Amino acid sequence: MILFILCFILFVIGLYGVIMQRNLIKIIIGFAIMEYSVILFLILIGYIDAATVPIISESFESGPFVDPLPQAMILTAIVIGLATKALLLSVAIRLYKKYGSFDIREMKNLRG
Repeated sequence: MILFILCFILFVIGLYGVIMQRNLIKIIIGFAIMEYSVILFLILIGYIDAATVPIISESFESGPFVDPLPQAMILTAIVIGLATKALLLSVAIRLYKKYGSFDIREMKNLRG
């Protein structure tokens, strides 16, 4: 239970970084921290003590199995997170080239 609370705290730290920071790079790092907390949460959901892999073979034993769905969701989340971070970084680079700063307070006049 404490691990789920720690994942929530990590998510809140990332959310604080996204909401309160004015630097675009720090905002992107906040999004990354939020993504990592969701990935850790999904890993914790799929974990079962003393469970085996869900592959039926000749030496099949009945017992607790690990759920493979969270693992597939994690792989999907990693790919989507990588694409999102690449898009955010490309937008940040374009804004830096246009305004010469990563500070969003200096970019108040975003008119075309």
